[in-house]
Amino acid sequence: MPFVHIRIVREVLAADPAGKKAAISAKIAAAIGDATGLPRGEVSIVFDEIDAGDWFVGAQSVQELRFGG
Repeated sequence: MPFVHIRIVREVLAADPAGKKAAISAKIAAAIGDATGLPRGEVSIVFDEIDAGDWFVGAQSVQELRFGG
């Protein structure tokens, strides 16, 4: 059974966390199912939401890069 671990900036999901996670999960499960022939229900997906201020690219936080501050 495939296991997918997604780390995503919390603020990206802010408007509709449950809806966005469901949409992302459906597309990932479909892609893995299509590529492997496994049933989509066998694909496990877990989300870790990281605050933009706690995720860095080089010396800048994603908060600075994406949200200007």
